Amino acid sequence: MNDPVYRMIGDATRGGIVAVCDHASNHVPAELDLGVSAKTLKKHVAYDIGAAGVTERLARRHNIGAMLANVSRLVIDLHREEDAPGLIPATTDGILVPGNIGADKDKRLDDFYRPYHRRMSEWLEQVQPGLILSIHSFTPQLESKQDEERPWEIGLLYNDDDQAARHAIRLFSELGCKVGDNEPYSGREFNATMNRHAEAIGRPYCAIEIRNDLIAEERGQARWAAIIADVAGRVKVALQTG
Repeated sequence: MNDPVYRMIGDATRGGIVAVCDHASNHVPAELDLGVSAKTLKKHVAYDIGAAGVTERLARRHNIGAMLANVSRLVIDLHREEDAPGLIPATTDGILVPGNIGADKDKRLDDFYRPYHRRMSEWLEQVQPGLILSIHSFTPQLESKQDEERPWEIGLLYNDDDQAARHAIRLFSELGCKVGDNEPYSGREFNATMNRHAEAIGRPYCAIEIRNDLIAEERGQARWAAIIADVAGRVKVALQTG
């Protein structure tokens, strides 16, 4: 396995704001045959559409150093606990992933998951950020539940620590955004990376979900990166003064 598991963009400022993107890529290493079509790899089940573009712009245009994953969540979901049932999905949103049936879990953990999280731990320990942004995207509807619409433009997820999220929800709302409070997913169920690298260590964070039709193109990615950077800066000030 020679493909890099992650990439770093920009220079993180000690005590500043950083961003992470667990589902940035739909890349499947050449040595793995998942048995899925090229069409499937372009779907949300393979990666968070638009999330990498937003994160790259946060790094390059808004001076927010970033770490992005370089492997599809169909290979291994970096945003799950090691013992989570969906870590190496055999099916996802009604789509079969034949190459994951009977997969060597320990090898996938050693090749992809553990190096990614080890580097993130080292990086965050060096930077000691004042705020972590965890950037994800969500679909307007699930493939398997097309009749259930998700009206939010952006959502803030949290588990036990909702302090930064509360500030962000208020600030996004004041900008006229339709904001989900622990929607479209609950951070009490899906918050693995921030549970590990933020909540467990007492680091402030905003786990952000953006509806992917809003960031599928570069214009939308630039717009939402600017909005998020603005809100994140004000959240950090609020945390420091409040």
